[in-house]
Amino acid sequence: MDRQSLPDLTAFVRVAELRSFRRAAVALGVSASALSHRIRHVETELGVRLLHRTTRSVAPTEAGERLLARLRPALDDIGTALREVGDFRERPAGRVRVNVARTAASLLFAPKLASFIAAYPEVRLEIVTDNGFTDIVAGGFDAGVRLAEALPADMIAVPLSGPQNLAVVGAPAYFETRPPPLTPTDLADHDCVRMRWPSGAIYAWEFARDGHELRMDVTGSLVLDDYALVLPAVIGGAGLAMVLRSFVADDLAAGRLVPVLEDWLAPFDGFHLYYPSRRQVSPALRAFIEHMRA
Repeated sequence: MDRQSLPDLTAFVRVAELRSFRRAAVALGVSASALSHRIRHVETELGVRLLHRTTRSVAPTEAGERLLARLRPALDDIGTALREVGDFRERPAGRVRVNVARTAASLLFAPKLASFIAAYPEVRLEIVTDNGFTDIVAGGFDAGVRLAEALPADMIAVPLSGPQNLAVVGAPAYFETRPPPLTPTDLADHDCVRMRWPSGAIYAWEFARDGHELRMDVTGSLVLDDYALVLPAVIGGAGLAMVLRSFVADDLAAGRLVPVLEDWLAPFDGFHLYYPSRRQVSPALRAFIEHMRA
């Protein structure tokens, strides 16, 4: 194969890592049919099948696994070399893809995106919101943003926010018919709006007081997967919810929500941006980090 086949090899690595033509096509910004054509070209040139394909799955063959193991570090080295050359540019440029927890996107990024694009017009920024625990390397992301407790151990982390607090909140109308809970165990007598993670697990509410920690599997008739849905439901009187206090600060101040169990909720480390430790930070990503921390 000649040197012009580098994009085809990059396409193979992305498909093999994500095990999906559709997800790889999104990550690379091409159509799934174009990506499939590239993979067939690589296999034809090499004279060996690299991927097992079925209607439901894609997986590397033995030859594909061996090629993937060799190509991964080589492509990482090429990417690092290109970013080092980019350091000589006067202004940051190029694409930056960041995988962000939805709440962090709303609280930290949304107010600053327009000013970032205005300050760095040569940067192509893509924010993907995701409440799951995504492998940012396999997903083709330059960085991710999660709470400190969820950060992978092998990443470099940069704090984006100060400590955070949770809040258990309900609407004033809800408390007209039920007394506020005084301890977490009182939640058994309340309707709680619960959150389901992308993994399928229901979030267990966490409390701490005087060194004593407690996890509660609360009950309720409403299960949602996005804070953007939780907030109007709780304001409408659907029940109690556990949310980030900063997410409902305006509603608390305006009296639309009432906090309970305040002395059972301790602060914890906030949101961090993280990226692979072996990867040099590009000027575009560095500019993004500095702008979001400002």
